Amino acid sequence: MEKIKVGAVSYLNTKPLLYGIKRSEELMQQVELVEAYPAQIAAMLVDETIDMGLAPVAVIRRLKEWHIVSDYCIGADGDVASVCLFSEVLIDKVEKVLLDYQSRTSVMLAKILLKEYWKVQPELIDAGKDFRKHIKGNTAGVIIGDRALEQRKQSAYIYDLGEAWKKLTGLPFVFAAWISNKKLSDVFVDEFNIANGIGLHNIDAVLKELNYDVFDLHDYYTRYIQYDLDAAKKEGMDLFIKKLEYHNLEGEG
Repeated sequence: MEKIKVGAVSYLNTKPLLYGIKRSEELMQQVELVEAYPAQIAAMLVDETIDMGLAPVAVIRRLKEWHIVSDYCIGADGDVASVCLFSEVLIDKVEKVLLDYQSRTSVMLAKILLKEYWKVQPELIDAGKDFRKHIKGNTAGVIIGDRALEQRKQSAYIYDLGEAWKKLTGLPFVFAAWISNKKLSDVFVDEFNIANGIGLHNIDAVLKELNYDVFDLHDYYTRYIQYDLDAAKKEGMDLFIKKLEYHNLEGEG
């Protein structure tokens, strides 16, 4: 049987979801798991080198066919902690913003918030791999994932994109969802859904496998990241897609 190629983000925030997936012997016989950062997962979905991925939701605009798989996501209803704009000065003093190359969804969210929420127009620069060392003076940076948790100890000002989106719209935000580029069997989707939930119901077991002292991961998994893809998050996701269209950002991945 040809395996279903599944892309998963290799950040700390995915560990609870992957915990059950990797422990499901029957499921792992059906899938080939590929771990990468969000923009790579999105690109693989578009060029169909994977069948499904925990992908930034903006990729939906680039897929010929797409399906939301499972009842779980990487979301937040307010502060998310690991998707932030960092700076040494107040945001109205920021002249340039370096944009993280690892997630185009977070970059597009930042562009929307800079215009609609903070109402500032700094120069926006696509950043390379070592861009964090250039966050100084009037140059800020959008950083996501584990590196954002590290940057919280470095920067004087932290502007949480999840919090800003909530204040702007009153809705939660979905940073990534399980998205497939083809119809998958209902039996597989049910098995996959059950496996996703195992780690979320065993957070203490997930934590035992991790050695991380930069940020309180119990808080991260239970207070900041919200994993249930509920009706409010779907509403937030739909609004984000509409704003991508309004701001003519739908061509990005």
